[in-house]
Amino acid sequence: MSKNTFHLVSLGCAKNTVDSDSMAQLLLRDGYRSMDDPSKAAVLIVNTCGFIGPAKEESYRVLDELAKSKLDGQVLIAAGCLTQRYGVEVAKKVSGIDGILGTRRWMDIVQVVKEVRKSKHPEPIYHLPETATVGTDEYDALRVSVAGASAYIKVADGCRRPCAFCAIPLIKGTAVSRPVEAILHEARTLRDSGVRELVLIAQDTTDYGHDLGMKDGLAILLERLCDEVADISPHPNPSSIGKGARGEGGLDWIRVMYAYPGYVTDRLIEVMATRKQVLPYLDMPLQHAHPKTLYRMKRPSNMDWVYKTLGKMRATVKDLSMRTTFIVGYPGETDEEFQALYDFVQEIRFDRVGTFQFSFEPGTTSAPLGDPVPASVKLERFERLMELQQNISLQVNQSYVGKTLDVLIEGFDNGISIGRSYRDAPEIDGMVLVEGRAKVGEIVPVRITGAMAYDLTGALVEPTLIKL
Repeated sequence: MSKNTFHLVSLGCAKNTVDSDSMAQLLLRDGYRSMDDPSKAAVLIVNTCGFIGPAKEESYRVLDELAKSKLDGQVLIAAGCLTQRYGVEVAKKVSGIDGILGTRRWMDIVQVVKEVRKSKHPEPIYHLPETATVGTDEYDALRVSVAGASAYIKVADGCRRPCAFCAIPLIKGTAVSRPVEAILHEARTLRDSGVRELVLIAQDTTDYGHDLGMKDGLAILLERLCDEVADISPHPNPSSIGKGARGEGGLDWIRVMYAYPGYVTDRLIEVMATRKQVLPYLDMPLQHAHPKTLYRMKRPSNMDWVYKTLGKMRATVKDLSMRTTFIVGYPGETDEEFQALYDFVQEIRFDRVGTFQFSFEPGTTSAPLGDPVPASVKLERFERLMELQQNISLQVNQSYVGKTLDVLIEGFDNGISIGRSYRDAPEIDGMVLVEGRAKVGEIVPVRITGAMAYDLTGALVEPTLIKL
């Protein structure tokens, strides 16, 4: 195998994928080549996830498999959330790890690889600085992950919210926003490479710019993206359903993920309502709907604000699509509290809902509460809520039959083009299955002909105009 080759496995969320792709960029720039086959790579890297129990188990499993199959001359580096949180414990649990790299200076990957390979070392080399740095040296590597015509841009890292169940502040540290100019630079680069959709991500996008002294930082960032990047080739967003944004080299869609309740401001709502490239889509994890549960979670518990803001958004932002997530089985969740959540979901009728069963995480501020809700109760509540949402999702999807939506085409299989509408975030939401062949990477008008619980079916409105 060549000395300058690497194999990188990325686990966990899209934010982790951005870090993985950024590490790969730095290695490629230093003369390394990426290998799909781990047996042909001199450097093995696993960017781990350590958020909840199942994610940790997967990270340990992948590390163990690579460690056991490691060949002479290969080195194994464990990076990411699991290593930042548990450090020495990871190396003790998986023998054969040569280097440990945390989340807060992943951009030192090249130096860590060189250090690990420089000489024999009986113990793994640890690189776990406490300082998180995402704003300096911003042009060393793009903080992006590209998949086809879509790309994630990480606008900040870390989190300063006090959520009792969440280990992210322990892993990532407090919120650190990236400079606006660095993000604009990346957006221009992505636009020029043919990307059609930007997905802005952070642990909490609505906190963007707070540490930079900005008020309404996310709204300001969106305005500048629209004014200085996306308006090179402006297209109607799907609020003008059926216009068929058929790009000619500009950013068509800008999507916002992970908004925090209480911080969706009037200015942000106005930007979503008036800026053509900003999709009428918002992912705002609410986590629960009973004030007592939310109080124990150390989450915003003013449900009056939730109702008022959701009402304001739906009245202001045409064709708004809302996604949220909930946790069932949180310590102390009574039948009454769960029923309040169930009734809330039934009343609000979100487009998309993700539901998770509470996972006990030692070290979080919820740890003293333990994990008293039986697993069988968690499962029953999970299944009830998901069954309810499945029916709601089907009914909402059925309301689109006969309408026309703009669809970003991402693939083709067995006579069917596969894409997403503005209602569908990459990886987590549904798809639009389109009869016939449309060019991958194009945004085309599609008449919706059928609905399933999570996906839509449709037909091309102007098939003769599709350039293959």
